[in-house]
Amino acid sequence: MDTIASLFSFITTPVSWVIVQFHSLYGMIFGPDTGWAWGLSIVSLVVLIRICLIPLFVKQIKSTRNMQVLQPKMKAIQERYKNDKQRQSEEMMKLYKETGTNPLSSCLPILAQSPFFFALYHVLSSIASGKTIGVINQGLLDSARQAHIFGAPLAAKFTDSSAKVESLNASLADVRVVTAIMIVMMSASQFYTQRQLMTKNVDLTVKTPYMQQQKMLMYIFPVIFAVTGVNFPVGVLVYWLTTNVWTMGQQMYVINQNPTPGSKAQDQYLQRLLKSITSHSEVRSRRKRGIVQAIVAKGPDRNDNERKFVMGLAKVGLAAQADGTVIKSETAATDAEAGGGQKRQQPKRLTKAQRQAAAQLGTDKPEETTDAEGSTDSEATDEPAKTSLQKKDEPQDPTSKPPARPAAGATRQKAKSGQRKGQQRPKHPSKK
Repeated sequence: MDTIASLFSFITTPVSWVIVQFHSLYGMIFGPDTGWAWGLSIVSLVVLIRICLIPLFVKQIKSTRNMQVLQPKMKAIQERYKNDKQRQSEEMMKLYKETGTNPLSSCLPILAQSPFFFALYHVLSSIASGKTIGVINQGLLDSARQAHIFGAPLAAKFTDSSAKVESLNASLADVRVVTAIMIVMMSASQFYTQRQLMTKNVDLTVKTPYMQQQKMLMYIFPVIFAVTGVNFPVGVLVYWLTTNVWTMGQQMYVINQNPTPGSKAQDQYLQRLLKSITSHSEVRSRRKRGIVQAIVAKGPDRNDNERKFVMGLAKVGLAAQADGTVIKSETAATDAEAGGGQKRQQPKRLTKAQRQAAAQLGTDKPEETTDAEGSTDSEATDEPAKTSLQKKDEPQDPTSKPPARPAAGATRQKAKSGQRKGQQRPKHPSKK
């Protein structure tokens, strides 16, 4: 830990100075030696750091969404150049450059917080050891050692011995109960934040390995916090719990106000926007007009949530314009009703038995062919001919004899010549 502390020693003095300034403010309200004054000083340090990191958080959101969109293309590149790792890396970098995506942007807020986290840890460890650090002199050190949060000193840890805890004027049971509750709250807030991201703010139409990785992290991070939290002082647990709660609230705001396209959160947001536009017959804010403008600009590339939103406007007689406004349109309502009433009927697929029965009916129908003498199949069978080739207006010779019936051998001989005679046995459908 001394090595890590030396690496982040450049920021130890600024962190201790910020804590002392907030302590002087809250000390006038709650008293300089109270846990509220020192605890709220740590909370205020977290809020100040997170406010400064908001631009990095916005960049993280954009990078995360771009990575979700690029996952199918990245998978295609990996499949195409799976035997050429160098070419695969070159194509990946080219894809990142063309889309302006930085894979490390999603880790920027965590990386930026790391120096402050380790600096605060080193400050609290020094307070527990009774050593002055940064701008914390001996008087402030004694005040911080007397500060307790619900009976647990700021510098105490879950794994501390009873002798060390007693030197801080506290009991081991109080320290372990307070630290255990804070560790559970810290892990639960981390799990809820990640679960909220996975269930509401992910494009459900894209199934990629990235989603599986995020789902694994949803369970891994809380476990990491629970295992490592027992080695954190109470003041560091206050810091980490505060930053988790801040992240959870920040994530909820982003999901409600700027959801990922194609996600469940976007569907809920567009339904609220549709209700607002329907009740006022206009788009009432610049940000909402920008969202409507972006939906109109997509044209046929809209996702299902955006198509439902446009159809909802059309059903109430409104049409979205390219500048993000809406106008009344009677044709839009008519088109919506017509489009909703006409549904494409899909033909029913026949079963195998029905297809075989249809094929058998087709083969059972006798084919009428004409032989060389001009007679049809029906005349060549054993049944008497029902039609005559002679014209009805011509008188028939009474002395003429009826044509002789062909012998059975002749019939069989004609049948061998390739002509089908009478009803034939149908072939099996697989032999056609």
